[in-house]
Amino acid sequence: MRYKILGKSGLKVSELCLGTMTFGEEWGWGASKAESRRMFDAFIAAGGNFIDTANRYTNGTSETYLGEFMAPERDKYVLATKYTLNGRPSDPNAGGNHRKNLIQSIDASLKRLKTDYIDLYWVHAWDGITPLEEMMRALDDQVRAGKILYIGFSDAPAWVVSRANTMAELMGWSTFIAMQMEYSLIERGAERELIPMAEALNIGFTAWSPLAGGVLTGKYNSEKEEPRRYTAKHPHTEKFVTERNLNIAGKVVDIARRSGRTPSQVALSWMIDKSGRVPIIPIIGGRSEAQIRDNMGCLDFKLRAEDMAELDKASAITLGFPNDFLNLPYFHELVHGKTFDQLDARRC
Repeated sequence: MRYKILGKSGLKVSELCLGTMTFGEEWGWGASKAESRRMFDAFIAAGGNFIDTANRYTNGTSETYLGEFMAPERDKYVLATKYTLNGRPSDPNAGGNHRKNLIQSIDASLKRLKTDYIDLYWVHAWDGITPLEEMMRALDDQVRAGKILYIGFSDAPAWVVSRANTMAELMGWSTFIAMQMEYSLIERGAERELIPMAEALNIGFTAWSPLAGGVLTGKYNSEKEEPRRYTAKHPHTEKFVTERNLNIAGKVVDIARRSGRTPSQVALSWMIDKSGRVPIIPIIGGRSEAQIRDNMGCLDFKLRAEDMAELDKASAITLGFPNDFLNLPYFHELVHGKTFDQLDARRC
């Protein structure tokens, strides 16, 4: 395992992050405590130090397990957890980005995690309501109080993240050093605005669902495969099982067979190779130690250029306006004349 500098900070994190949404069985499809421990131990033994959870994962059990697992050597781990999701559906203030929810969420997380600080505290999702200045000041207060070391943003538009960071810089508050967004061969929408923003502002990029809910493992390409048994509880996953996406998964399976690797390793290797000025850190997860070990095998090889090109072509998306327009050759000529191909400093 190698280590990356996370965004505009000095924090060193492993090139893979262990996602622990499956730690606990309260949602009907996770792992037992014993299996969760084996997944944790396998990741740490491989050199991993970056661990991701959230206050609502398996109704708090994920944080509780991690608090126990990390206790003997708490300071060696880069622990990330989140707030925003509602824990009491009948209470409108039990969710959201606002100060009240932040305070009650962080105190509960610290108790479950058996620690007095969180290395990286994510805003789990933009709520579309809380003023950004309230959220950023509230987060900075917790940094100054020592409960948080760094902050990050998950599941938000690029303009929200960039506006929040600009405001924080002007006010002397803590800024987001990382963001967590969905990204995979099947969901490449982050390439339109989020990844370019991360590179322009030096914000670390972590990718959730890098295997697209398991579709990129090839499991749905077999007619004998039974439907995913927890799809109904996670409607977001259902969108992945489409003809287009199964064709992409088929390409992944073909390349895996030719390479002597597993489909999961091929899909994760593609993502790591897509890194530009900012590294892309996949968040791996599973329900067994074997799945975690298989995922970590993506670090042992590099895809051939022709395999990368094949996967890029099969999963290509349009960037939309203004990106596609600004990258048209005739537009480059309108702006730069005949010199565009000679410019070494261009950023597009």
